[in-house]
Amino acid sequence: MLEGILIIDKPQGMTSHDVVDRARKILKLRRIGHTGTLDPFATGVLILCLNRATRFARFLAADEKEYLASMRLGYSTDTGDLTGNPLSSPVDTRHITRAAVAEVLGHFRGRIEQIPPMYSAKKIAGVKLYELARRGLEIERAPVAVEIKKLELCEPELHFSETIFSFHAVCSTGTYIRSLAEDIGKALGVGAHLIKLQRLRSGLFDLRRAITIEKMLELMGSGEIETSIISISDGIALEELLLSGEEKQDILHGRAVKRQGDWLNGCQAKICDSNRNLIAIAEFDAEKHLWRPRIVLSEV
Repeated sequence: MLEGILIIDKPQGMTSHDVVDRARKILKLRRIGHTGTLDPFATGVLILCLNRATRFARFLAADEKEYLASMRLGYSTDTGDLTGNPLSSPVDTRHITRAAVAEVLGHFRGRIEQIPPMYSAKKIAGVKLYELARRGLEIERAPVAVEIKKLELCEPELHFSETIFSFHAVCSTGTYIRSLAEDIGKALGVGAHLIKLQRLRSGLFDLRRAITIEKMLELMGSGEIETSIISISDGIALEELLLSGEEKQDILHGRAVKRQGDWLNGCQAKICDSNRNLIAIAEFDAEKHLWRPRIVLSEV
């Protein structure tokens, strides 16, 4: 049975759910999920969790992301990207220099607050915002704190009739690059929207580990698909603790194991057997020096 993490280079024009559907058919698996939704116009790293790996998706989704994006200055759209309808007529932006954009980018580095866009998968009262937006509704959204760890202009590109700038961003999970582009435009005094977005990295995994959907089909046909599947343990960026045989049985039955150490109370770790196979995710009780299992994998 196929199990673990598969990194896909999502093509333009497909939703993240479309990719999951294709993977289910190609891999002949029902239990597949993804972490970190990518918009249909966006490309790049999309993490698929196969079978029991779906139970650990939240540990992968919480990792930082890295993007390469291009924004057009002059007008905003209702979706924040090139697929939407313009909200105004374009304005002349030839006066906006590269130096001015670079200065504005500096204001967005660090911890900032963003208003989630209406065209997003974020849920409010159990309903995805984009479902409301498609019905012509707009509701009030509370700002969300995110962190922009890196934000830099890329090398200039030649554009003869439009003002387009590309930037490289490393950010915390939950950051909307469309909103970031819009806010950069506002700081420059003009509308703005994304015209390209590529996710270069999600947590531990970058495009070098990704395969295309076509490659997935080819590897499945040749029986070599397992060469591209990453183990659940290798996909989770937590400290690893190895268990003895007796401790393994305790964890598998939901019992805590005692370890002396200077871990912080409430910190989490991967609990593995002597062969580094993932057994559980556990949380440390500093008062009693116990690792208490929170997610346990049954033996297969």
